[in-house]
Amino acid sequence: QVQLVESGGGLVQAGGSLRLSCAASRSIFSIDYMAWYRQAPGKQRELVARIRRSETTNYADSVKGRFTISRDNAKNTVYLQMDSLKPEDTAVYYCNAFYSLNDYWGQGTQVTVSS
Repeated sequence: QVQLVESGGGLVQAGGSLRLSCAASRSIFSIDYMAWYRQAPGKQRELVARIRRSETTNYADSVKGRFTISRDNAKNTVYLQMDSLKPEDTAVYYCNAFYSLNDYWGQGTQVTVSS
């Protein structure tokens, strides 16, 4: 079992930055990969960024060069640094962990980018 708690969402103007945090209830070093997804109103949930245990990362094309995913194994926390935010980044952002063949999700945190 893995519990995930996100924080760091909020309201920001276009061009601004936010950093999301996802604290896990177990050592993230043991988790196969962790990721951030987002879901905007009326749209499907989509992958934003993923980081594997090997530290390999991948990003959605829409956020490449603007978002950075990172992990702090000592704090069991994964971060999503979001820069140059755009109104179309507005969504609920969810932390995800894939561990022992199961997907685990946080409760989500709202990010709103005003134009």
